[in-house]
Amino acid sequence: MDAAAFERLVDQLRTFTPRAEVVLEEVPAPQKLATYSFAFSADVSNGLLGDNEDEIASGRFVLLHEPGGQETWEGEFRCVTFVRADVDVVMQSDPLLPEVGWSWFLQSLADSDCEITAPSGTVTRVSSASFGKLSPRNDESEIEIRASWTPVVVEPAELIKHIAGWCTLISEVAGLEPIPMGVSAINEQRRR
Repeated sequence: MDAAAFERLVDQLRTFTPRAEVVLEEVPAPQKLATYSFAFSADVSNGLLGDNEDEIASGRFVLLHEPGGQETWEGEFRCVTFVRADVDVVMQSDPLLPEVGWSWFLQSLADSDCEITAPSGTVTRVSSASFGKLSPRNDESEIEIRASWTPVVVEPAELIKHIAGWCTLISEVAGLEPIPMGVSAINEQRRR
């Protein structure tokens, strides 16, 4: 795939519209990891309007392409993601939270009919307590999922399913209710 073909692929990926609570923004992609790259960031809100709207999760999706592939990728494309969201103290103290986070990652891709190989990543629990002048603040807990995988695609346009899977992951981590099968969310395209 040459630069023009990659740009045509990126134009197709830009057409993806997530559910209403997820706002995608195209951001600069890392330049030294592969010959071609593309990236989205996402902010997930609680779906409320005005002053009641609150960001509950955020993340980044990077698509890398190396013509001829890289040995460690086991393919020519690699998807790399970071997702973070606040979690309540009870969830944060669950010893199985990392395993649950990893299963959310794998299931989100499977639910979007994504075939993958060479998945890798980490799931981290972050907990902070405030002291001194900050002590009136509540304790905070987060989950962070960092993952990468090689998409197995026949046509590069199938990569849009991987963006859909990533949006499902960030929605799941944010605690949004799933959209029932057969129901389409009414959504103006929300993109910055």
